[in-house]
Amino acid sequence: MADQEVVANNEMASDAPAAPANPRNKRFAVACALLASMTSIILGYDIGVMSGAAIFIKEDLKITDTQIEILLGILNLYSLVGSYAAGFTSDWIGRRYTIVLAAGFFFAGALLMGFATGYVFLMVGRFVAGIGVGYALMIAPVYTVEVAPASSRGFLTSFPEVFINIGILLGYVSNFAFSHLRTSIGWRFMLGVGAIPSVFLTVGVLAMPESPRWLVLRGRLREASRVLKMISDTPDEARLRLEEIKAAAGIPAECDDDCTVHRGSADLEKAVWKELLLRPTPAVRRMLLTAVGIHFFQQASGIDSVVLYSPRVFEKAGIREKNKLLETTVAVGFTKTLFILVATFLLDRVGRRPLLLGSTGGMLFSLLGLGIGLTLVDHGREAAVGLCVASILTYVAFFSIGMGPITWVYGSEILPLRVRAQGASIAVAVNRVTSGIITMTFISLYKAITIGGSFFLYAGVAAVAWVFFFTCLPETRGRTLEDIENLFAMGKDKEKAPADGDEMPAANSTSANATAQR
Repeated sequence: MADQEVVANNEMASDAPAAPANPRNKRFAVACALLASMTSIILGYDIGVMSGAAIFIKEDLKITDTQIEILLGILNLYSLVGSYAAGFTSDWIGRRYTIVLAAGFFFAGALLMGFATGYVFLMVGRFVAGIGVGYALMIAPVYTVEVAPASSRGFLTSFPEVFINIGILLGYVSNFAFSHLRTSIGWRFMLGVGAIPSVFLTVGVLAMPESPRWLVLRGRLREASRVLKMISDTPDEARLRLEEIKAAAGIPAECDDDCTVHRGSADLEKAVWKELLLRPTPAVRRMLLTAVGIHFFQQASGIDSVVLYSPRVFEKAGIREKNKLLETTVAVGFTKTLFILVATFLLDRVGRRPLLLGSTGGMLFSLLGLGIGLTLVDHGREAAVGLCVASILTYVAFFSIGMGPITWVYGSEILPLRVRAQGASIAVAVNRVTSGIITMTFISLYKAITIGGSFFLYAGVAAVAWVFFFTCLPETRGRTLEDIENLFAMGKDKEKAPADGDEMPAANSTSANATAQR
């Protein structure tokens, strides 16, 4: 009966005239997404700055190529600690305070690396910063996707990837700016200044509201209703979103703003892991495998080898002077940032699936071009340097317009509310392990099969990724988070997504979820 009442209420709401959208609410949702995504600037800065700093660290500390590989790649394995812990803390203390934890770890890690007196001390700083990376990679997309209205969810959830790219560009600029200092001081400044943004992030995050979906899970319905009214386009949308979240969380529809739901934290945690890993429904299993798959292919297609080792790749392509190397890496950072900004405006217009397939196809041909160019340079064809540079810039452009942002958007939005935090932490763990393996083996790989051969290998991975995306990923543009679960449950891979400006019928969404609950 309760489910029927929800459906009836939604049908009545759909017949009533729609209230005008409130632009102030959309601006507030954008502000929340911006603040949450600021953690990604610090992450991107660390990735970008280490690519150039590694040149000076190797010279100053007299370390080997193997130690450089470990230094650059170990951050991704350290981040597993943060991504695992974030799944617990985001459900325990909330999404907002988990972002504060991420900023704290970044701050401490940057200071430790900046004041490092040797390789071991530097690795300790990388460990602390890595925990912050794990927290940020999991929590920023989860929080953003939970506060964003369906009409602009793709745009807002792409913000973390936008800020990663801005951070990478700032890291490259920092490399160039501090490269003129004495070697023993320059790289310490490059790493240490990464602590400054963490302070501003912590202050800003405390002004954000908590995720309404987390508040509902904790039975704080009055607070959730208030937040939804602040971030939804219309009051009707806020009310319908609250009913859908309650249905997905298993809270009776008759519970109103004064209803208090008490849930045992330990019992809830056990139930979540049981549903996610031990006894998942076919829909949950498919969503988890899809999220894990897209995160795996994002890293296995070689993006970190290009970003972290771009100075070395350009050196192999024939560019020898340090300043020229750093200037060319700045061009890489600028290209990534420019095209990620383009992607943010296309996600909710073109859709996830077309962008992802086009992006992966472009990456495939760019990697083939880079492999050919580097092979020709190895055989003394200096004229192929231009092909190498063009291929790298094209590769990062295609990555940024699709694979980069859509991984975080898609991987967060398809997971059901009740298992979202833990499911996202598993996907992020796969992302980081894959990235760690790629970055910690790149130098050894190209020494074994040539640098051109290594990019041919990445091209093969990109080809497999395209097939996986084509066969396994349905379109989610314009759908509510609760309706996406029904899409996976029904297996409607080829179901037509809503056209621009169309809204999914709220009654259908809620009734489908209610049916799934039964």
